[in-house]
Amino acid sequence: MNKQLNFSWLFILILFLSTSPFLLSVSSAADGGGGATNPFTPKASLLRYWDKEIRNNLPKPNFLLSKASPLTAVDAAAFSKLAGSGGGIALSTRLPEFCAAANLLCFPDLGASLEKHDKDANFAGYGDKNFTNYGTSRPGGSDAFKKYSDDANIPVNDFRRYGRDSAGHSESFSSYATDGNVVDQSFHTYGSSAAGGGGDFRGYASGVNVPNLGFTSYSDHATGRTQSFNSYSENGNAGQQSFTSYGKNGNKPENTFTGYGTESNVVGSGFSNYAETANAGNDTFKGYGVNMNNPTNTFSNYASGGNGAVESFTTYREQSNVGADSFTSYAKGTNAAKVEFSNYGKSFNEGTDTFSGYGKGSTGKTEVGFTGYGVNNTFKDYTKDGMSFARYTNVSSGSGLGSSLVKTKDSGISGSLVNKWVEPGKFFREKMIKEGTVMPIPDIRDKMPKRSFLPRTLLSKLPFSTSKIPELKQIFKASDNGSMEKMMRESLQECERVPSPGETKRCVGSVEDMIDFATSVLGRNVAVRSTLNVNGSKKNVLVGKVIGINGGRVTQSVSCHQSLFPYLLYYCHSVPKVRVYEVDLLDPKSKDKINHGIAICHLDTSAWSPTHGAFLSLGSGPGRIEVCHWIFENDMTWTIAD
Repeated sequence: MNKQLNFSWLFILILFLSTSPFLLSVSSAADGGGGATNPFTPKASLLRYWDKEIRNNLPKPNFLLSKASPLTAVDAAAFSKLAGSGGGIALSTRLPEFCAAANLLCFPDLGASLEKHDKDANFAGYGDKNFTNYGTSRPGGSDAFKKYSDDANIPVNDFRRYGRDSAGHSESFSSYATDGNVVDQSFHTYGSSAAGGGGDFRGYASGVNVPNLGFTSYSDHATGRTQSFNSYSENGNAGQQSFTSYGKNGNKPENTFTGYGTESNVVGSGFSNYAETANAGNDTFKGYGVNMNNPTNTFSNYASGGNGAVESFTTYREQSNVGADSFTSYAKGTNAAKVEFSNYGKSFNEGTDTFSGYGKGSTGKTEVGFTGYGVNNTFKDYTKDGMSFARYTNVSSGSGLGSSLVKTKDSGISGSLVNKWVEPGKFFREKMIKEGTVMPIPDIRDKMPKRSFLPRTLLSKLPFSTSKIPELKQIFKASDNGSMEKMMRESLQECERVPSPGETKRCVGSVEDMIDFATSVLGRNVAVRSTLNVNGSKKNVLVGKVIGINGGRVTQSVSCHQSLFPYLLYYCHSVPKVRVYEVDLLDPKSKDKINHGIAICHLDTSAWSPTHGAFLSLGSGPGRIEVCHWIFENDMTWTIAD
């Protein structure tokens, strides 16, 4: 009771002071000098903390202070009280206001809709919509989605029971969600029990950053329905695609994946119970995952128990970098199935492919053929009959088909392919940082959603661990297996990962926490820097004046990189043996200064992976060369102040 009274008096005091004409002021560099700030706001508290913990008179960096929480004193107190109630779950009751006031990343709530739609529709330049019961029981007709959610930041669309029980109804998705950021699309029971018709996904989610695309019970129990995925998720960055119970129990379904995930970076696709117990299914994967960087694809119970299915994988994951595929119980228990792998997994760097229970228990002359198949693959518990291998990469020392395979020669990666996996200029040697050098600058623009830090007083009351994912999902109203849950889980897993040898790391959700970590490593006389702007991005620049931080000596720094989370979260880590440089970047023709870049050179790369992009781009391997890179927009590095 006393605590409640104390809080009420504090709340009234803050409210009075925030509106009082006799308001106290604090001046700071962030205010441009002489500006007045309510001393009870999170930002004012941060400025006092900065002055207390950092022992120098260097100007406070605007690029960092601008990320401080924008909450007012009143809002900060109110939301902190909610965060302290029931493990933060009470915040969910005011989530829209909290997200807006605190500048957080939150997804729109697309609840179920009972609205009926019985006419053809043409959606152009449209976004964030709930398509529930859309096209249900429709006889014929078509719906067109063209340039839907293009260039959108965090588009969320839900297709639930779309086209269910329809007859001859077709849908076309053209240039859907192109160039979006953190796209979340859900197709639940899409085309279920439909007869005829088809869905065409062309140029779907191309160039998207962190796409999350889910097809659940898609075309289940459908008859003669055709789905086409053309240029699906091309040039994407990270993200997950999942096909669960896709085409299950279908009758003569036909699905085509052409140019799926081409030239994408670290994409995972899951096919679970895909075409299971289907009759005469016909699926074609052509040019799937070509030139991808480290793709991961899982086929579980794919075409299992089907009758007369024809599955074709052509130039699948060809010329990709590393990658891993898992085929578990693939075509198991099928009747007269035909599965063909042509030029499968011919990656430059060894991938890992596992075939477990492949084709086992099948009847009726099931045929499985591998032509021109790649390296480092394992076959376990597969059918011995009807399996053919042509131009299959040699296995190691006569150990048979049950073992892993190895490369027999150097891959000889071409420069053009390396440039697709590793952008020119992303990594470079220290000798390039020399006045007069012309060099490419990668895309240093910040592609993360815009967010702000939380006040430390509020942040400390919120759960932050993988074991607390259920509570976080409740607070931020994250759907099961949706983008929000996955991005929170992946960021938390990276935060909880065991540090690499010589690395000290911490994830921070407030500027105060970042200051604490940086000063714990470097001491209290520190400075923080970031590249000034994005000018010169994706172009050649001329290196101008170069200044070595700490006299150009080998030093230690704390670098901080953004992670995807509802509030602004940085992964900060310290790696010893680096050199940090301030570099004027000039226009090669006019010689005008266009940017002031911060570069960091890692002198000890012995703990890095041999397949790290730096070695793909520069050659050599771990511990044999130093590797330098730029500090991108909104990332930063802390050093001992000069």
